[in-house]
Amino acid sequence: MPQQSMLCERILLTNDDGIDAPGMAVLEKIAHQLSHDVWIVAPVHDQSGTSHSLSLHSPLRLSERGPQRYAVTGTPGDCVALALGHLMKDKKPTLLFSGVNRGANLGTETVFSGTIGAAMTGMLMGVTSFALSQAFTDRNSVPWTVAETRGAATIEALWKSETFKAGCLNINFPVAINPDLPAFTFTRQGKGYLHDIDVISHRDPRDLEYFWLSLKRQNLPDAPETEAAILQQGGISVTQLGFDRGVTRQNG
Repeated sequence: MPQQSMLCERILLTNDDGIDAPGMAVLEKIAHQLSHDVWIVAPVHDQSGTSHSLSLHSPLRLSERGPQRYAVTGTPGDCVALALGHLMKDKKPTLLFSGVNRGANLGTETVFSGTIGAAMTGMLMGVTSFALSQAFTDRNSVPWTVAETRGAATIEALWKSETFKAGCLNINFPVAINPDLPAFTFTRQGKGYLHDIDVISHRDPRDLEYFWLSLKRQNLPDAPETEAAILQQGGISVTQLGFDRGVTRQNG
């Protein structure tokens, strides 16, 4: 019996929450609806907040966790570089998916996100990339079923559309879908929720000081066409990302 026709030939998966994170299991389910040839190259441990960073001053180690499944002792960017430049260099993937991140990636917070960093690294290396994130209100009860049930259809519609053909898209899934909204909405970044970084000081058993960094967020209103506004309404937001972060200034 011939195989079912799929969206694309080969897909690479990665994330920043670690290869064993629940979001990776969701991402696998999404990817297997779109391709028969799915590869996973993801960090051994949680790498949240590592942005686009690459390990240029320390060696990386690669361990096989199963067929076409590898864990890397490095950042999400390292995972993409190893996948595209080593493991898959003879036949690169058609698409790269990064996620599904636990928590939305909105506004200025995308600068720090390892989920976004992996997708941007994929774009830099010539592969069309999607970053996927699942919003939640309760950290202990993330509504993964929203991304799981809507992810494949959203990506397929975007891939087949005339609006987007290459680059990097940031997709955020809401806590609950509003059936009165479109299947997805193209948005801009806006401010998001991140507004400060706390530095928390402690003392270890030898009375030496050490520090934790903690991101401070506020759920504030944002402009109607932004990611945060669409998510709050129960819509799926889609934002095209690029490397140009210049600020446009008016003359005069």
